[in-house]
Amino acid sequence: MSFKSHTLSAFLACALATTAFSAVNAADDTIKVGVLHSLSGTMAISETTLKDAMLMLIEEQNKKGGVLGKKLEAVVVDPASDWPLFAEKARELISVDKVAAVFGCWTSSSRKSVLPVFEELNSILFYPVQYEGEESSRNIFYTGAAPNQQAIPAVDYLMANEGVERFVLEGTDYVYPRTTNKILEAYLISKGVAKEDIIVNYTPFGFSDWQTEVAKIKEFGSAGKKTAVVSTINGDANVPFYKELGNQGIKATDIPVVAFSVGEEELAGLDTKPLVGHLAAWNYFQSVDAPANAEFIKQWHAYTKNDKRVTNDPMEAAYIGFSAWVKAVEAAGTTDTDAVLDTIIGTSVPNLSGGYSTVMPNHHITKPVLIGEIQGDGQFEIVQQTPQVVGDEWSDFLPDSKDLISDWRKPMSCGNFNVATGKCGGKGS
Repeated sequence: MSFKSHTLSAFLACALATTAFSAVNAADDTIKVGVLHSLSGTMAISETTLKDAMLMLIEEQNKKGGVLGKKLEAVVVDPASDWPLFAEKARELISVDKVAAVFGCWTSSSRKSVLPVFEELNSILFYPVQYEGEESSRNIFYTGAAPNQQAIPAVDYLMANEGVERFVLEGTDYVYPRTTNKILEAYLISKGVAKEDIIVNYTPFGFSDWQTEVAKIKEFGSAGKKTAVVSTINGDANVPFYKELGNQGIKATDIPVVAFSVGEEELAGLDTKPLVGHLAAWNYFQSVDAPANAEFIKQWHAYTKNDKRVTNDPMEAAYIGFSAWVKAVEAAGTTDTDAVLDTIIGTSVPNLSGGYSTVMPNHHITKPVLIGEIQGDGQFEIVQQTPQVVGDEWSDFLPDSKDLISDWRKPMSCGNFNVATGKCGGKGS
C-alpha cells in the first residue's frame, strides 16, 4: 500500500471513529421518552390527540432546559389499535430505543397487553385514561380515573340530582366496560336499586348499527321509572351511537346518558345540538375556569396552530403524569427506574383545575370529580365538582377485592396486600 493510500485509510478510519463517538455523545445528550398511542385504527379518534399533547409537553420542557441538563427526545410509535402490537412496540421502545419512560395506551386491553413487558424489563408506563381498577403494578402509574373517581360519583349524581331509578349499563365489549359495570352493578344493588332495574349490554369495537340497541334502551326507559344510560362505549362507536340517540328523539330530559369515554375530542365530530344536556363524568373539562387551564389551552392552540383544537381529560392526566416524572427524575438526579420509583411517591404537581395532584403509594393520584353537561358548542357546563378524591385501585364493592390495598413504598412494596389476612398476594397485581 502506498503512503498516500495508507494515510487516506487512516484518515477515513479516524473520521469514522470520530463520527461514531459524536453519535454516542449526541445520544448521551438526550433522554428518550416513549409515546405509545394508536395513530390508526378504531382508537385513533381518541389517541392521536394524546400523542400530540405529549409532543407539546416535551417541547415545552425542552424550552425550560430539558431534564437534568439534557434535552428530551420523543420516540413515537403506532400500535394501530392492535392490543398485541402494543406489547411488541413497548418492548421495542424499552429494549431497542432505550427510553427512560413511556407515556401511552388508552384501552385497558392495551394496558394489560404491555403490563408484563414493563414488569419484565423494569421500565415505567404512565397510563392517562380512566380504567376499571382491579390492578396495581410497581411499573405503572394510573393517572386516569379509577372507578371511585368517575363511575361511582357519576351514578351518585344521577340518583341524587336526576332521580334515576333504572340503569342501562351500555359498553364496548372488553375488560374496562365489563369490570366497571360489574363494580357499578354491585354498587347500585347496595344502594337499593332492584336487579331487574339494571340491564347490561355490550357491543364490539367500531360498532355502527345502533338502531336496534337504541330502540331497546328507549323501550326499557318507558316503564314509568326515570332511566339513564351509563356509557362505557369507547372509540369511534360513540359517533353513530349519539347520532342514533338523536334519530330516535331520545333527549337528556327523557333518558340522560352519562359517558365515561366521551369528551371534547369525541364531540368535535358530532352535531351536538340534539345531545345538549347529556352528561359526562371526568376529572377535567376544557371549560374549567382556572389560570393554569387557560395557559394550557393557549399553549395547545399555539402548538397545533389551530384555535379550534380542544383539550380533554386524558390530556390533563398526561400532563400530570409527565410533570410528576420530570419532578421525580430531577429529585433523583437520574432516570434510573428504581430511583424514580422510590422518589415519585408523594410528589405533588399542579393540575389544570387550579389545585395539585399527588402521586399516592398505590401509584394512583388525587383528582377532583367533575360532572359536565354537553352544550351546543361541543363543550361542557360543569354542574358538579367534588373535592380531591384518592384513586382506589381495588374496589370496595367486589368480594375478592374489598380487603386488598396497594402500597409500593418499602418495606411493604406490595400491590395486593390483604388487610384481613395480613399477607401480600392472592390476587394478581
